[in-house]
Formats: sequence, structure tokens, C-alpha cells
Amino acid sequence: MRKEFNKTSGLTLVEILIGIVVSSLMMAAIYSTYSIINNTYNQVVEKAKISRSSRDLIELLIRDTRMAGFRYYLGNNKFKVDVGGSSPQTLTYPKETYLYFGGGQITIQESHDPIVIIPAKEKGLGHYVRDVIDGYTGDLDDVFTTEQASSITGYNSKCCDKIHIVYDDFNQNDWKQPYKRYKVTYYAIAKSDKDGNDKRYAIYKSKISWRQERTDVGLSFPQDGEWVVDCDECYHHELVRDYVDDMEFIPIGKEGNRIPYPNPTTSEGRESLYNLRAVDIRIAFKSKRDFFRSINPDRSLKGFSKDAVKFNDKKLRDNIVVTVYTRNIGGDIF
Repeated sequence: MRKEFNKTSGLTLVEILIGIVVSSLMMAAIYSTYSIINNTYNQVVEKAKISRSSRDLIELLIRDTRMAGFRYYLGNNKFKVDVGGSSPQTLTYPKETYLYFGGGQITIQESHDPIVIIPAKEKGLGHYVRDVIDGYTGDLDDVFTTEQASSITGYNSKCCDKIHIVYDDFNQNDWKQPYKRYKVTYYAIAKSDKDGNDKRYAIYKSKISWRQERTDVGLSFPQDGEWVVDCDECYHHELVRDYVDDMEFIPIGKEGNRIPYPNPTTSEGRESLYNLRAVDIRIAFKSKRDFFRSINPDRSLKGFSKDAVKFNDKKLRDNIVVTVYTRNIGGDIF
């Protein structure tokens, strides 16, 4: 029995310990590799999210800015329209818009000017319906607080400019008012989580309509109207993009130089409406989650007309800059 026992082979305690150490090192290497790959993947995904959402917002701004000042002109102005009778009637519409145009030295609420820019330094943050409709007393202004329309205390980024864009459209089936006019507004408000952390801004969009409709198919179209919020196409305070640090609109004149912000309330602003040829748009986006492993106090972001802003956190930030040419503004259009 003893001889057979002595011939039995096995592992010593030292060999087992060595195996455990080697296995632990291999597991640590595998985990480290996985962690690096996973972090890299998350960074790529976060960059892709910023790119995708920023592209959507930029495309909206490009489309609406190009539409600014658009007027609809008819070739064939005779249409068969359902006016509520037994069969459609053939109606003859004016070949060009009959809608009232409010221009000159007037308030922004009265203005029909194609583009009006309110810079951040002039309280560009926030947007109430009463900002575009004089005397509005409805409940749409209660969707956000006054504090949300102010720059975030202690936050480096001083967001954001606001832009009003006016353009026309046409609906042949609406005999009451075939020519349409809309005013869209892009603006930002301040946001944070429930604990007051994660401070950032969010971009919103609102849309109102000019109502100048007749009440009977046999009547002429009225000569005046009003801005309203209750049209089928209207909406207010629609979130377009969260996690934004800044939004800038820089007006560019026919000489390719920067010009004063177009605004009907100042002489320089009214002159810019005729001289405007393009708008430089810059939007500074930030990631929702932490992107970097550590805080680097030298990370900064610079705007068109603002000093570089340093951010003491781990968020990823990026500027998206485009130049949009205003196709329907300038020359003898107005």
C-alpha cells in the first residue's frame, strides 16, 4: 500500500499558488482590455449621439433660415375647392399674397420681418408667446419659469441667442385663407436635474400663424389680421435638443462682413434687414454622460464673438458651425 501511495503524482502547494497568480494576471489583463474597449465604444456612441442630434437641429435651422422671407406666387390661380356644397367650386385666388405686411419701425410683436435676432446679451434666453403676440394672456406662457429664461448662476456658458423667422406658404384647399404666413422661433432655456446639478441649456422651437381669413366664399379677403397660436400647424415650447451650451446667430451682409443684428426696433437693425445675405450659426453641444476619465481645467470652447470658455467637468463638448444663405432676403425683395 505504501509503495502504491508513493507513486501517486500531484501538484504541490507552490505550483497551485503559481497557477492562481498566473490565472489572476490573465483575468486582470482580459478585464483591462474589455474595460478599454468598452470605454472606447461608449465614447464612440456618445460622439455619434451628439453628431446625430446636432445634425437634426442644424438641418431644421438651415431649412427655416432659407425659407425666411419666402413669398408664394401662383401661375395657375384657378382651383376646384370643396366649400361645403354638393360639389366643388372653381375659385380664383390672387396670384400673389394679399396678406398684410408689418414692417418699418414697429415692435417685434407687430413685425413680419423675415429674420429678427435677439442676442444673448439682450435677454435672448427664453420665449413667451407675449414676446411675439402683443397682449397675449393665455396659459401657454406658464410652461417654464422666469428663472429658466435667465443665465445659469455660476455656470460659465452664457447661452443663447434667439431667432424669429417669418415665411409664407400656400394651401389651395383653404378657401378662407389660401395664403399662409408663419413665424417660428428658436430659443433656449436653462435646465438642471432635481438636485440642481447637471446644469445645461436646451433648445426649443415655437410656431405661430398670421390669421387673415374671410368668413364667406363670396367675400373679398380682408386687409388686416392678427398673429394667433391656435392654428393646426401651430405649437409652442417643443423641445428640439437638450444638452446645449450655446447657440449663436451672426448676420452677414452683402459685402461678406458682419452686420448689426436685424431688428425692427432700431435703425441699424432695420437697415440690416435689407443688407442681410447669410447667417452664421454656431451651436455648442455637450454630452449627457461623462466622457473623459479626468477633469482637465484647460478644456475650453470658443464662439464667434465670445472669449474661450473653460469647463471644469468631464463632459465632451463640440461646436457645429454652418453658414446659411438667405435666399429670399435682400435687394428689392421688400
